Amino acid sequence: MLMDARSPLRSFDPSPLASKGQRMISLDVFRGITIAGMIVVNNPGSWSYVYPPLAHAQWHGWTPTDLIFPFFLFIVGVAIPLALGRRLARGESRRAILGHIVRRTLILFALGLFLNGFPHFDLSRIRIPGVLQRIALCYFFAALIVLKVRVRGQALVAAALLVAYWAMMKFVPVPGYGAGVLTPEGNLAAYLDLRLLRGHLYRPTWDPEGILSTIPAIATTLFGALTAHWLASSRTAREKVLGLIGAGIVGVALGQGLNPWFPINKNLWTSSYAIFTGGMALLFLAVCFWMVEVKGLRRPLLPFVIFGMNPIAVFVLSGLVARVMTIYKMARPDGTSISLKAYLYETLFASWAGPWKGSLLFALAYTGVWLVPMALLYRRRIFIKI
Repeated sequence: MLMDARSPLRSFDPSPLASKGQRMISLDVFRGITIAGMIVVNNPGSWSYVYPPLAHAQWHGWTPTDLIFPFFLFIVGVAIPLALGRRLARGESRRAILGHIVRRTLILFALGLFLNGFPHFDLSRIRIPGVLQRIALCYFFAALIVLKVRVRGQALVAAALLVAYWAMMKFVPVPGYGAGVLTPEGNLAAYLDLRLLRGHLYRPTWDPEGILSTIPAIATTLFGALTAHWLASSRTAREKVLGLIGAGIVGVALGQGLNPWFPINKNLWTSSYAIFTGGMALLFLAVCFWMVEVKGLRRPLLPFVIFGMNPIAVFVLSGLVARVMTIYKMARPDGTSISLKAYLYETLFASWAGPWKGSLLFALAYTGVWLVPMALLYRRRIFIKI
């Protein structure tokens, strides 16, 4: 979205964002808020009692929860030019950088498979797509594009990906349904997922992180990369914030404008959804950048910095522990059994707050608990990098 077409990566200079040894703290805050949001929406006390804003839209449309994953991919995109630019500035060869990209991609993908399979690891029906798998693929392709293509070309690639995806979804016929059908079972993305990954999907006939819908998700990541070039320019902080806000408003308006022709849909990651959420990410980053980099507001935001410095670690560990809590059973006085998670939810929260508020409080408490080990890592300057 935002870019300086005169700045190819080989001359990319991240120094306007931070001096040597420092980070762009506002990006850590944005990342930490996003990760905290992921943990909250993934861990209600009971899936039977989830407030609508904390649940995904059933199909077309969006909720605040539908912003979380594209926000994270956008953040991944912002970090790519910053990281690669520093590596090139240190004199690392492009071959070494490419090896790092490949290794990171494989580790992220493997972690995703591990989370999907834990604890039984039934390879005959393990879900192959997933959140970390999509992050891995989007990171891989976006990093290659950033490494090889100038900034203007990155913008053109992002636009081309969105147009190509729209054309395929609207004009390629699906056997038994025809072209342009966007129902859960009748769309092209679901058809390809079922043909190629039958038995290894989140749903019986489709997957929200499927193969074809990864194409526009790569564009979301490239939006973040283009934003990094804007932030690393020599413009004043005020100009950067205003630019983020202006581009964000355009993205939101354009995404909404395209909605009647290609509905905003997280499960399909439609082109309108990618543009709309890209605009929302720009606006959210503008707020974070203004608070942290302009106003110097850091101490109240420290919990999000802590989460943002170890995002993959807290995401993976919180997911594993949550899985263990649903598997471990406890005996009730009447002889029936209940999972540890359900026991904690019913005893500590629903018993006095009721099922709805108790479910939300459980999610908030679970997220807060993870702040403790992450704060210990932060204090010891231990940052688990992939």
